[in-house]
Amino acid sequence: MARYSEAHKVETRARIVETAGRRFKCDGIDGSGVAVLMKDAGLTNGAFYAHFPSKDALVAEVVAAELATQLAAYDELPPGRAGVEQIVRRYLSVEHRDAVAAGCPSAALLDEIARSDEAVRAAYDAGVAEVVEAMARRLEGTSRLEGDSLRTQVLSAYALMIGTLQVARSLVDDACSRAVLERGVDNVLALLA
Repeated sequence: MARYSEAHKVETRARIVETAGRRFKCDGIDGSGVAVLMKDAGLTNGAFYAHFPSKDALVAEVVAAELATQLAAYDELPPGRAGVEQIVRRYLSVEHRDAVAAGCPSAALLDEIARSDEAVRAAYDAGVAEVVEAMARRLEGTSRLEGDSLRTQVLSAYALMIGTLQVARSLVDDACSRAVLERGVDNVLALLA
């Protein structure tokens, strides 16, 4: 029996994490069984345990990877307050509202992450801390707040962004949903002023 190379194993694991991220954000963690996740990745159920000891281990890795992807997108934006404004406007946009599978894991999965095991919550905590730190660094020297106070304010703004996006996604009335997003941008930027 031929054994797979280490590179193949790494590539396969990454494919599982990537496809699981999209599936979780669309169907939820609880609504995504191992069989469906592996089918999405083009693999059999049996291959799952060659890569992860449990579904919770996969969820923790997906959460970390999704937040890292979100953070990496910030590198493309201008520095300082202008970059933060773009982060807020992109996050609270109709495009993000409509792209659940490609969007923020917080807005799609937060209620399930809160009920997950400690490893998943720790992965979320670490990822969110990095997102908050990236935004806070952009605001340093332009805010009346500094240090932990600034980071707490940014975390509050991020929480407002998540909740606003969740409400906007839940509304049937598109005009009302768009208005919630627009007001959310104003509210978050005012909180960070």
